[in-house]
Amino acid sequence: MSSAAHVRKKTLILATLMVSCNTVAQLVLRKGMLQIGSVHLHEHDLAGAFWKTVTSGTIWMGIAGLLAAFAVYMTLLSWADYSYVQPATSLGYALVALLGVTVLGEHVTLVRWFGVALICSGVALVGRTEPRTTKRSV
Repeated sequence: MSSAAHVRKKTLILATLMVSCNTVAQLVLRKGMLQIGSVHLHEHDLAGAFWKTVTSGTIWMGIAGLLAAFAVYMTLLSWADYSYVQPATSLGYALVALLGVTVLGEHVTLVRWFGVALICSGVALVGRTEPRTTKRSV
């Protein structure tokens, strides 16, 4: 396997892992916040919501997922161009919308689906390019 093909393969694998970790973490955080309830910006309510948030196992699981996604993201940035990684990982927006509908029962309007389709089109275009176009610095 050529060096470029190897970089493309490992970038694809880690981008998929990062998107998966981030998307699941966002879903878990949303479920956690649904358990906590609506937060109002009054001193008493805010303190209570803060306490419920920091003592929620669901919230901590979501945070752990975001940390995992961040670690994978940083690894990706160590070898692939930022201009490749950021758009490629934007596929998570489509997954979030899909999970919002299927898992959380949210309603996604036609305009939002159109936006998701535009994002996916952009991801497809970026995915056709090389992950690294700059020389590795010493």
